[in-house]
Amino acid sequence: MEPPLLASTVVIPCISALASIALDKRVSGKVLTLINALSLAYSALMLIALFLIHGRYQDPMYFKDSVLGSFSMLLDPLSAPIAISIALVTSAVAVYSFRYMEHRFKELGIKEEWGTYFFLYTLFSAAMIGTALSTNLIEFYLFLELTLIPSFMLIAFYGYGERHRISFMYLIWTHVGALILLIGIFIAGYYSQGFDISLIKEGKIPMELRLPTLLLFIIGLLIKLASFGVHIWLPYAHAEAPTPVSALLSPNLIGIAGYFMARIYLSSFIETFKQLSPYLQILALITMIYGGLMALTQKDYKRLLAYSSISQMGYLLLGVAAFNKLSISGAILHYMTHAMGKAILFMTAGMIIYVLRGLRDIWKMGGLGTKMPITMAAALLGFMHITGIPPTMGIWSEVYIVAGTVNTFLSEKALIPGAITLIFAIGLTTAYSFITVKRIFYGELKEELMEAHDPPPSMYMPAIALGVIGLLVFLYPSVLLRPLVQELELLVS
Repeated sequence: MEPPLLASTVVIPCISALASIALDKRVSGKVLTLINALSLAYSALMLIALFLIHGRYQDPMYFKDSVLGSFSMLLDPLSAPIAISIALVTSAVAVYSFRYMEHRFKELGIKEEWGTYFFLYTLFSAAMIGTALSTNLIEFYLFLELTLIPSFMLIAFYGYGERHRISFMYLIWTHVGALILLIGIFIAGYYSQGFDISLIKEGKIPMELRLPTLLLFIIGLLIKLASFGVHIWLPYAHAEAPTPVSALLSPNLIGIAGYFMARIYLSSFIETFKQLSPYLQILALITMIYGGLMALTQKDYKRLLAYSSISQMGYLLLGVAAFNKLSISGAILHYMTHAMGKAILFMTAGMIIYVLRGLRDIWKMGGLGTKMPITMAAALLGFMHITGIPPTMGIWSEVYIVAGTVNTFLSEKALIPGAITLIFAIGLTTAYSFITVKRIFYGELKEELMEAHDPPPSMYMPAIALGVIGLLVFLYPSVLLRPLVQELELLVS
């Protein structure tokens, strides 16, 4: 029997999370940082190696039941960019965490809780990897719920502002989304006589229940995605979470919903999804524009990035909803683009908070580029990712999403209004991105900011490393895009 290599990418970080509790107070925070960062780096390297060597790799079954079906893990062209992104970002942010959380513990006036922090952080990270690799709906739901509890506790324990109230808002909203999704899972699994994703077929579900079942999936996932109308929780939770957690919540966790929406309809609900596709495209465009407009009005840097994430999820939803191989390929790659770019941006927000004693108000900044050149370079690189400016990988994700979406507009004779709306939405992303860079890093340096300086290397090097990965994907996009397009050719036209 082949070893469960994919399972090890979840199990080894879980072991390091448990070790963090066992070793707490016995070893330093630096040692715990190293242990957890290395465990997540192992996951990233293993996933990259399996994808490059095999392209498609599935573990043997871990569990089989006549009712629940079988649990396994699958790495394929659809799940690989998601799982690899999560592992890379979480390992980089783990390193970044040390200086930032050392500072945050002092702000809160508590003793350093490295064991508790890394137990929750790494458990959260491992659960996200598990969601991307799941082959069973119940397995996916369990991992999705496992992401919720540690992230809720991280916000409640170490967040800002009214962190207890905001963490409960986050818990309730996202748990409601998960419960709506679970109802859809039960209906689909009952009629398909199993919960393996490969077994779920719309033809097995009674005609009158197909659309309601898919709607339950989509509504639950839209809440997790924070699309317009069900986005209320995100600006509060992601802005007030401790910054290393914001760097995981906003780029990684919410995008999983878009990935799984594509996974479930491509496997199980293609014909039914076609009925909803035009409405989801409209919702995606509204989400892009709303998030962009709100980002333009924000003074708080982290809150601006939170609204930016809503807008970016509109891009991902648009690619999924446009329903062709180009748009879906762009959406999957955009997950990776957003994971890298937004993690970098949240880390730069944390660098400013760390150096300037909690400063988050953009209007109180200005001229910081002269004092924090490395931080400015990282922020510029992050914004280039999400706006799709070469030489970053964002250009490829946007090109594929736009190309696939325009094909849909053409087929539906909605080219002119659709294209105008899309151009406006993309223009908003560019506007808020570079207006923010100008306000923070250019202009006259205020007297109270004269002591500003770049943070320690352990804070900016992880951000630079993620930026370099984004540059490599720009140079070699075919490594991800060629197998992804080939996979989708078998599923959609």
